[in-house]
Amino acid sequence: MKKILLKSPAKVNLYLKIINRRPDGFHNLVTIFERINLFDSIELKAIKENKIRIYCDHKDVPTGPKNLVYKVAQKLKDDFRLSQGVEIRIVKRIPVAAGMAGGSSNAATVILGLNRLWNLKLSQAKMVAYASKIGSDVAFFLYDTSWALGTQRGEKIRPLKSSQKLWHVLVIPRIKLYAKDVYGRLKLQLTKKSDDANILLQHLKKNRLDAVSALMTNDLESTVMEIHPQLKWLKMRMEQLKCFKVLVSGSGPCVYGLVSSRTEALRIRKILNQKYSRVFVAQTF
Repeated sequence: MKKILLKSPAKVNLYLKIINRRPDGFHNLVTIFERINLFDSIELKAIKENKIRIYCDHKDVPTGPKNLVYKVAQKLKDDFRLSQGVEIRIVKRIPVAAGMAGGSSNAATVILGLNRLWNLKLSQAKMVAYASKIGSDVAFFLYDTSWALGTQRGEKIRPLKSSQKLWHVLVIPRIKLYAKDVYGRLKLQLTKKSDDANILLQHLKKNRLDAVSALMTNDLESTVMEIHPQLKWLKMRMEQLKCFKVLVSGSGPCVYGLVSSRTEALRIRKILNQKYSRVFVAQTF
């Protein structure tokens, strides 16, 4: 197999509770991941030269060692002592630095792709181990699941069996936010691990959107809005447009609304398009 073309999906967090700060500088958390049908495309092509070449159509995505995709490929090459190289082409549709884990998803997709391209025969457990070394959100995308509960740094994944599909409107203002900056300014309050995540999941399985929206939360949201106060207006506007719940995804600045149907999502997008250039309608994938 010389060439592989894969889809790399985005995520939103329906729930994100920060538990405490870890000795390694990261944070323990509880989160509910939802994979959505907004995708980047990634092509992997085997080359004879002993090099890693990355091409991307987005100017803000690094194509060298700072890219998580590059780190994954280099780590696998080193560990398996491979002399063959790879050319990786990334077509971005997931907004960069938006709290939707586009970079993490790309890294996971490349782990899956290189496992096939280079015939590494890695088990899922081995791939997850590689993912955990690369980034906190990477492991989620290695599981064939729409929903998962993430704990520890977010890399400990429990796939959730649910066929529930939700509709969202997502708005990504043209500002950049990086997770390290948001976590660096986080004012952490002492808290206990909450059972709200499990209660939310029970309501989700029964399609109780009112109950789900009442429990949706993101402990990073106040810090994100402290850095970019204009997001408060956006959230308020989306609430006025009758979203069930409006929340920042992850470390932002993506602000998304939970809605009842595709028709409702398209109605709200049409209005928001008058002010914002990056408004998406997406469903659980």
